[in-house]
Amino acid sequence: MGKNPYYDAKQLETFRKRLEAKRDEALEELAYCRKELEEGLSQASGDSSTYSFHMADQGTDAQEREKTFMFASRQGKFIQTVEGALERIADGSYGVCSSCGGQISEYRLKVVPTAKLCIKCKPESE
Repeated sequence: MGKNPYYDAKQLETFRKRLEAKRDEALEELAYCRKELEEGLSQASGDSSTYSFHMADQGTDAQEREKTFMFASRQGKFIQTVEGALERIADGSYGVCSSCGGQISEYRLKVVPTAKLCIKCKPESE
């Protein structure tokens, strides 16, 4: 593990545990979405007698599948972001602003544990 200029090992361990919990939660939600999508696809292919044949119902079913897919996609991106934060903990750059090199406040990291930018640099990046 790289030496962090702003946070000690105990603080980093707390952040790591919080990030791992968020990742595990997101993985569970992603698994649920995959299950929902697989069930929706099997129904659409005629594997289930509960599949709706009315046009309006088919539209609703398609919309629900699309919402589930979008949610799954968002969860996948979030998992990647969390993995990036865990890598920064490992290499010692967690809590270091990627723009100015200053400290990302502990408060900001508690609210947004995947933050790469300090509060001063965040508005400039948008």
